Amino acid sequence: MLGKKSAKRLANSAKVLYNKIMRGSTGAGAEREQRTRFGCKQYGTAAVPAGRGGGFVLQSNICQKESMIMTYSQQVQNMCPITKGPKHGPAPIPEEGKWVQAKEVKDISGYTHGVGWCAPQQGACKLSLNVKNGVIEEALVETIGCSGMTHSAAMAAEILQGKTILEALNTDLVCDAINTAMRELFLQIVYGRTQSAFSEGGLAVGAGLEDLGKGLSSQVGTMYGTLKKGPRYLEMAEGYVTGIALDKDNQIIGYKFVSLGKMTDFIKKGDDPNTAYEKAAGQYGRVADAVKIIDPRTDEEVK
Repeated sequence: MLGKKSAKRLANSAKVLYNKIMRGSTGAGAEREQRTRFGCKQYGTAAVPAGRGGGFVLQSNICQKESMIMTYSQQVQNMCPITKGPKHGPAPIPEEGKWVQAKEVKDISGYTHGVGWCAPQQGACKLSLNVKNGVIEEALVETIGCSGMTHSAAMAAEILQGKTILEALNTDLVCDAINTAMRELFLQIVYGRTQSAFSEGGLAVGAGLEDLGKGLSSQVGTMYGTLKKGPRYLEMAEGYVTGIALDKDNQIIGYKFVSLGKMTDFIKKGDDPNTAYEKAAGQYGRVADAVKIIDPRTDEEVK
């Protein structure tokens, strides 16, 4: 068995060795620096008995607040410590009907949507996310303008769920427009600008489908016009435009359409295509007062 003096000398040697390894310095001053730096009282080293077999083991009580060693310049090390002052936390943000001081990713919840665009601005993405406790539980990806973006959206829809908003922000979502939309949504979400900011309990997972409507289809408007030949309505929120109604001055006063989603549902239920087409057709405006109705794609008159 070692005597008290031997044990004390071994403990001191252990401290010196530890400080050399961790800081390249020696003595109790280095230990105090470490304690001050981490703001933790439980920091230091001690030599403790290794058991009945005798001997000692170097035991390090690393500060529980930090597991990494911060490197400071000599100038900073030579500074005297000054108390920071009052603890000023983050400003609370509205989240699902509550005011929250967000300090970590898991503190973020909300449902919101926004748009992004690619560098040449030839395509755009509308992205809707439902975030619960920092994790994306639901994602709706809608794209327009670029044929390749639909495949990118398919991959993004598989990538997003289950990621934290920080992970999603730093993940390649295949298309630049989707990445930009994710950036814009991140800013909305972390600053408390979500659509559900003042909705108690937030929105249930599945709210994205409600945005699509009964037919679960994106609402896209497609119009075309020239100075010489005027406008053409091609697709409205109601569906595919089959005819535009014109008055005696050739001004548009209404349009006829067919909802392709409804038509497909009727066919799936057993209706023949012609019956399904008639059931899914509709009109808007003063179609009954039209002098003529033309197909906006061929300019042929239709009934």
